[in-house]
Amino acid sequence: MALYLLYESASGYALLHAHGLDEIGQNTEAVRNSITDLNRFGKVVQLTAFHPFESALDALNQCNAVSEGLMTDELRSFLELNLPKVKGDKKPKFKLGLVDTKIGSHIHEVTKIPCESGDFVHELLRGVRLHFSKFLKDLKPGDLEKAQLGLGHSYSRAKVKFNVNRVDNMVIQAIFLLDTLDKDVNSFSMRVREWYSWHFPELVKIVNDNYLYAKAAKFIEDKSKLTEDKIPGLTDILGDEDKAKEILEAAKASMGQDLSPIDLINVQQFAQRVMDLSEYRRKLYDYLVTKMSDIAPNLASLIGEVVAARLISHAGSLTNLAKCPSSTLQILGAEKALFRALKTKGNTPKYGLIFHSSFIGRASAKNKGRMARYLANKCSIASRIDCFAENGSTVFGEKLREQVEERLDFYDNGVAPRKNIDVMKAAIEINQNKDTEMETEEVPTEASGKKSKKKKSKAAAAENGEAMDEDKEEALEDSKSEKKKKEKRKMEQQDKDVKNSDEQDRTAKKKKKKSKVEDGEDLQSASEIKKKKKKKSKNEDDE
Repeated sequence: MALYLLYESASGYALLHAHGLDEIGQNTEAVRNSITDLNRFGKVVQLTAFHPFESALDALNQCNAVSEGLMTDELRSFLELNLPKVKGDKKPKFKLGLVDTKIGSHIHEVTKIPCESGDFVHELLRGVRLHFSKFLKDLKPGDLEKAQLGLGHSYSRAKVKFNVNRVDNMVIQAIFLLDTLDKDVNSFSMRVREWYSWHFPELVKIVNDNYLYAKAAKFIEDKSKLTEDKIPGLTDILGDEDKAKEILEAAKASMGQDLSPIDLINVQQFAQRVMDLSEYRRKLYDYLVTKMSDIAPNLASLIGEVVAARLISHAGSLTNLAKCPSSTLQILGAEKALFRALKTKGNTPKYGLIFHSSFIGRASAKNKGRMARYLANKCSIASRIDCFAENGSTVFGEKLREQVEERLDFYDNGVAPRKNIDVMKAAIEINQNKDTEMETEEVPTEASGKKSKKKKSKAAAAENGEAMDEDKEEALEDSKSEKKKKEKRKMEQQDKDVKNSDEQDRTAKKKKKKSKVEDGEDLQSASEIKKKKKKKSKNEDDE
């Protein structure tokens, strides 16, 4: 059986015929040893056809198609022209060797050409790649390397641009940083508590919040110098005057040891760092909320910004999350528990990252699994809408959230929820109404812009008019008066025309009436003459 090899180079598609394989033997080690020798390898593999790419853009498109496992029209026509024809009834007497199995399966589905991909074919194609410049005689030295370098740069640049345009990468980095900041702020706050507790141990029981504790420690400094003058400052920090007074009383009877000024300075600096980190964490959370409202507004309005961002980061991107079925999304983040349950033949987990949503916490213990399954279903719908919709809006997310609330109410009180088709129809109508409102808002803004331009032109004309001479003003007034007179004349002429038309109509009606009366008199006279004639004829007959 003949074997053809398809090699996708940077300059074009090449089709080679491998013959005389029995001399070498179909052994990968023998082929691996023989490909280094060009004289020996050239006798086995020979170039059959070559299809060069038209431009660098065409090469990039072909490379993208091959990497995705798709056969382009150019590749199909190239193979159909240069390979033996495949008949439907008979088995083909050749095979096509390829590197990638994906494109091989696509070629076999479309053209019915049998494809092969294995170690033996890979070794042959490795030899083709090594000696490819020798097979093409028209190539100059260095042309193939330039084509490979240019295609490599353009392919990498296209992939990088694709990743830059996907804004969900920023969300993934932000949620990772938010998690690490939470850990760091907690550990640093505990270190501040332990460090400052040597000096003022009673402050830990009074102030529980880490951020407020760091601010209070920085404000108090030395407990022996704490007086009633600092109570307003403490109330501003803690928001409670009673706690400020309690701190003052505890400082007077504190059991802590005294610290040197250098130690207090270090404690204050570390407390300031903790405060800065916690403030940066708040800013980062606000940034994450704004990003999620742009990228996945429906998913964020359904389960919250943090949980939605964790789902996106765990899936890798919003498109990957949209491709996941709801069953996968339900246990996303609980992979270890899932595989442990499969290994030990135990119960599989009911929820993963979705557990952090408030809906599952509000559900009862027996309904947590049901709620997780229902919520995962709605999350998959919301992620697909966010990924593939052209215009981003929170309408669908809000409606899906209402459905989850109704399902919770159904589990608790037995109230029947609405059907999904009715809810989606209502959401589509609201979304369409919003789009029409946006379009109508754009039209008056354009009209108002024109009006403002007219007003500006009038104002500019008025400013120029102030600088005009009196003669010009008189000329303008004369022209205005002439215009008014002309308008009055036109109105008078129109009134006269209307009156004339009315008189003409009246005279025409009178004439019609007269003609009708005359016609009636003529008819009466003709009938009388006929009657007289009939009487005369009767009298003559009697005589």
